[in-house]
Amino acid sequence: MFEENQNEVTHDTSSPRWIGISVVVLAVVSLVALGAGWTAANRSTALAQSLANQTQQLKQNEDVLSQRLAKAEDTNAQLQGELSVVTDKMKLTQSELIRAQYQAKKIREEDARQLAALQNDVNGALATKANVDDVNKIGTDVTGVKSDLENTKNSLNMTRGEFGTLIAKNHDQIEELRRLGERDYYEFTINRKNQREKVGDIMVVLRGVNPKKNLYTVSLYVNDQRFDKRNRSVDEPIYFFADSSHAPLEFTVNQVGKNKISGYLSVPKTYSTHAQASGN
Repeated sequence: MFEENQNEVTHDTSSPRWIGISVVVLAVVSLVALGAGWTAANRSTALAQSLANQTQQLKQNEDVLSQRLAKAEDTNAQLQGELSVVTDKMKLTQSELIRAQYQAKKIREEDARQLAALQNDVNGALATKANVDDVNKIGTDVTGVKSDLENTKNSLNMTRGEFGTLIAKNHDQIEELRRLGERDYYEFTINRKNQREKVGDIMVVLRGVNPKKNLYTVSLYVNDQRFDKRNRSVDEPIYFFADSSHAPLEFTVNQVGKNKISGYLSVPKTYSTHAQASGN
């Protein structure tokens, strides 16, 4: 009976040792699980932060690309506009060249006809033994034709505008036009912006210049009328009508500088006479 009690005692004292080991194992496993969970949570947070940073960077890149695309579209639109202006001017220049060639051909044909007629007159005069006065008269006519031919050659160096007026590009050509006596010419130089300057019988206000592109903007005041002309080119005539004239007035700028333009105003003789009478 004593042995049975001893055995029972031995069996009861060994049971708590296994329970302790189990508790220790469970504790270790729990710690490992907690560590793994904490590590996973940290990695998840880091991945989420990295993803947020990448998303923000992508959005910034997208905004930059959008801005560059918009700027490229604006630049493209501006280039297309400038190309259209250049194309229109090229067409206008070709048209002027064709008209000038046609006029030169007509002038040459007319000169040839006149010279042939004069040659026939000279031959007829010599054949009939014309007197000295007749020969001198023919010589005077030949001299006049030569002078007309010289003026014609000078005129061929100029182009004509849409109303048929010759367009001068410098002071010498303006003097040639003055000698023709068909119109009056007023040369000018304006070197102040936004101030009225009198040119002939009109007032001119320089609004702006672009020397690199040879462009300018002006306002013209004629008989209480205002004409605004924007971004006009050098040697490009501006036509407008006054109340008292059936022929157009022509405003042409030959040079563009820093806050400065130079050129001339061409008016028909009838307008000049009427303007002087009105002034008196």
